[in-house]
Amino acid sequence: MTGFFNGLATAMITPFHNNGGINFEAFGKMIDRQIEGGCDALVIGGTTGEPATMTGEEIDELMRFSVRYVAGRTKIIFGSGANSTAKAVAASIKAEKAGADGLLVVTPYYNKCTQNGLYEYYKAVNDAVHIPIICYNVPPRTGVNILPATMERIAGLKNIAGIKEACGNMEQICETMRRIRGKCDMYSGDDNLNLPITAIGGAGLISVASNLVPADVKKVFTLTRAGKLEEANAVQDKLLPLIDACFLEVNPIPAKAGADMLGLNAGVPRGPLTEMEPAHKAVMREALKNYGLEIVHD
Repeated sequence: MTGFFNGLATAMITPFHNNGGINFEAFGKMIDRQIEGGCDALVIGGTTGEPATMTGEEIDELMRFSVRYVAGRTKIIFGSGANSTAKAVAASIKAEKAGADGLLVVTPYYNKCTQNGLYEYYKAVNDAVHIPIICYNVPPRTGVNILPATMERIAGLKNIAGIKEACGNMEQICETMRRIRGKCDMYSGDDNLNLPITAIGGAGLISVASNLVPADVKKVFTLTRAGKLEEANAVQDKLLPLIDACFLEVNPIPAKAGADMLGLNAGVPRGPLTEMEPAHKAVMREALKNYGLEIVHD
């Protein structure tokens, strides 16, 4: 399946109150800001949204709120991956019933399944739902890598819309692109590689940095797709220090710190994640200032 969405999807952070609950007022403002910035889809409850530390009730509430608040203004992609196939299937069915336009399904983590295990995992989700599925390959976080031949096989499943690729290896990414071209799409899952992945035919970006500057992240995509590489490189060059600051610590710690500085009331991550270290926070603050953004909250 190709053409599920083209352009920018922001991997949304989930703002929390100081008492730990979800700050839905802040989340609604974040959604509005993303849509105004030109987002073509929002990934909600993906790994950046910290679902691993949410209760089932909180995730259900987040899905209901998102569908109601977005009200068709952009596509909603819910995260539904797990390290248990049965849990991933159940979460995917629930997300579809809640009104998701599509699913982002991360590879099983910690359970280091074989390549055949990866195929069976995605086949089980595919067979259980009727909406587009984007596979998410992020081996530095999960310990499991979707190899190109495996993704080519997965791409043959009817609901597979693409792969969010964050393996960090451009040689592998190019080989995966060669094998899936015309069968399903590829989306950049690594802000540092947004430009080259788009240049080889990527259909879009699933970005963390766009929590902070959605319009400029999308600009990299649109300029590259238009063949305006000099302009695209200029935007990406400006973005890189901010992107680097977004990954000084494990995601989404820096993105939440940066969003908080911009007055978006992101709150702190849930344990075991902690607030950004003071030295790293100073780097993020400087990156935002150098970018020309106003620091509202120190």
